Amino acid sequence: MTVFWSKGYEGTSLSDLTEAMGINRPSLYAAYGNKEELFGKALERYGEGPASYEREALAQPTACEVAASLLRGAADVQTDPDTPAGCLATLGATYCAEDSSPVGKTLIASRLAGHAAIRERFERARAEGDLPADADPKALTHYIGSVVCGMAVLAASGATRKELERVIELTLRAWPQ
Repeated sequence: MTVFWSKGYEGTSLSDLTEAMGINRPSLYAAYGNKEELFGKALERYGEGPASYEREALAQPTACEVAASLLRGAADVQTDPDTPAGCLATLGATYCAEDSSPVGKTLIASRLAGHAAIRERFERARAEGDLPADADPKALTHYIGSVVCGMAVLAASGATRKELERVIELTLRAWPQ
């Protein structure tokens, strides 16, 4: 997972993977099929591990707390000194040659599933009166998703946790009241 995270799908060679896992190519193929299938498993592991903050964020009691938790969780992961900077799903997508590739499709499907869960949570918040009646859950989902992706690029470019916190503060000031 961390090899794909640090180099992206396209930039990761089979030699990088076998070296990181301490196995040879035949063992990699026997255990995982191919590089594409291994990337899918790495993306699943990322969602269950470093990106698990997303599930926890959706359980927050208000839409604003959901947004804040998503942003802060992303910043924590993206600037963790023990892992590569940025976000595997975001940076993996930018490293893919084309969206029509199987890996590109996997990343898009993963992103869309996450956005659907967030949008559903914001729709519920609006129905419960936690968001104004004129709030647009789809637009709010795109807003938070865009900020998270932008933070990933900033983190991969060397932004600190403190710098990302400033982005979060500005983002939350624009949250509908």
